[in-house]
Amino acid sequence: MSYQAIKEQAYEANMQLPALGLVLFTFGNVSVADHSKGVFAIKPSGVPYAELSPEKMVIVDFDAKTVEGTGRPSSDTKTHAVLYKHWPEIGGIVHTHSTYATAWAQAQRDIPIFGTTHADHLTVDVPCAPPMSDEMIKGNYEHETGFQIMNYMKEKGLSYKDVEMILVGNHAPFTWGKTAHKAVYNAAVLEEVAKMAFLTENINAQAPRLKDSLIRKHFERKHGPDAYYGQ
Repeated sequence: MSYQAIKEQAYEANMQLPALGLVLFTFGNVSVADHSKGVFAIKPSGVPYAELSPEKMVIVDFDAKTVEGTGRPSSDTKTHAVLYKHWPEIGGIVHTHSTYATAWAQAQRDIPIFGTTHADHLTVDVPCAPPMSDEMIKGNYEHETGFQIMNYMKEKGLSYKDVEMILVGNHAPFTWGKTAHKAVYNAAVLEEVAKMAFLTENINAQAPRLKDSLIRKHFERKHGPDAYYGQ
């Protein structure tokens, strides 16, 4: 069975992370899923981006077992596997330690929806899941990270189809999308929104959240039934 297509997509998506300033050294990964085959392609662990190629991508199934490839897959592979297994409509996942989004995760704070840039993409604050329990950390850590993400989304009544990004407390951001391209786009948007929110609070510590009418207007003009943004 050929996995060349998702290997190439995973390589191209991974190379976007340093190009967009979202990773330092090897601090991140992208995966690309093929749900019809029950597998995903992911970056090999600890390999510098300059040394990557499509052939070095590792093919893994949704139980995090290597199907093809000689390298060890990313240390976050089990987290990706859990999300793909339970969220059938996502085709790409990104994990970075981008500076501003990670700072909010370390502060254990949701990113408030302060402005219309945020509202162009989400109608809610970017959620921050709490740090995992000691029991989860001592267990199958990366596997449990996937459940920490899913459980918090469920607790907050958020759909993975509508909210395609999350912070994991004291850790870092994860984003996803129907395609790897969308997942990378979401990672870049998240980092920019995180930076804007940080600056906003530094300029005005009492800055109010964006009012609901503006949230609805900006989100719906781009994503609503009568959207008119773009061609």
